[in-house]
Amino acid sequence: MKTITLTRPDDWHIHVRNGAVLKTVLPHTARQFARAIIMPNLKPPVTTVAQALVYREEILQAIPDGMDFTPLMTLYLTAATSTEEIKKAAECSFVHAVKLYPAGATTNSDAGVGNIPAIYPLLAALERYGLPLLVHGEVTDEGCDIFDRERVFIERHLSDIAKNFPALRIVLEHVTTSEAVQFVESANTNIAATITPQHLLFNRNALLAGGIRPHHYCLPILKREQHRLALVAAATSGNPKFFLGTDSAPHLTALKETACGCAGCFSAPAALELYAEAFEKVGALDKLEGFASFYGADFYRLPRNSGSVTLAKSEWQIPAVCGEDDVAITPLKAGETLSWKLL
Repeated sequence: MKTITLTRPDDWHIHVRNGAVLKTVLPHTARQFARAIIMPNLKPPVTTVAQALVYREEILQAIPDGMDFTPLMTLYLTAATSTEEIKKAAECSFVHAVKLYPAGATTNSDAGVGNIPAIYPLLAALERYGLPLLVHGEVTDEGCDIFDRERVFIERHLSDIAKNFPALRIVLEHVTTSEAVQFVESANTNIAATITPQHLLFNRNALLAGGIRPHHYCLPILKREQHRLALVAAATSGNPKFFLGTDSAPHLTALKETACGCAGCFSAPAALELYAEAFEKVGALDKLEGFASFYGADFYRLPRNSGSVTLAKSEWQIPAVCGEDDVAITPLKAGETLSWKLL
């Protein structure tokens, strides 16, 4: 049996929600990853250190017995965020970043930032205190084509942020375009990006060809094949600016399979296996450990993990649904067979 052993990886971008959904989805992440950057877009959003600590405790209580997992907390940036709160976050060992959602860009982003230049004093505080800024990089203008929103955000906002705050550490989350790859590659060493499994494996045909596939719908949306190929090249290049961030985003099946379905792919049940599939397709399995286990930890200035995980060349079927009754969630590639399995 062919196997691959990796230093235990981390997930540098994930949604685990709260309540019953948290208890359903968290075990899938905890069995694979030692740590994860937890997104703060709950209802209401996690905007203060005090709220982040309460949320962290809820996550810790949901970790199954025998699993070793550390949640890395973030704050949701709003126009009302104070520089004092940013200072508190920087001084808190449990808070590792602040997240910028343009208002209306994605799930639970209504409290996000509408006027990005107006929050420059907050970005200056992040730069001063050394706290990373995590960016959902899309404009929300109604006149902007949804497939262009990432590119336009980089041109209109992110380039200026990088220029005005050269010491600010920035992660452009879930990049989806060749333009985003080029921006990160050409930027200084303080700018990095996460890449999801769905954007490595699928182009927009997977969303629309043969009928609408709601479980492939996420934001930023899947793009053309040329962009998928650029992401695969970046992820498998060995460039430490690109690292693993699943953006696993669970929604109840009933809320995905509806007239106005929620955005987000629930990839957590097979995250590592999906990445292995993408890397194997281009003969780059030797690059998976750096992408999954090293580069994110280095960027966040955290120690690399000491444990390991092993993937075996063994077919298995992703379950059709995770959870049950009122908490049924359909995973990405539900019911399909994968050729790599986490032991």
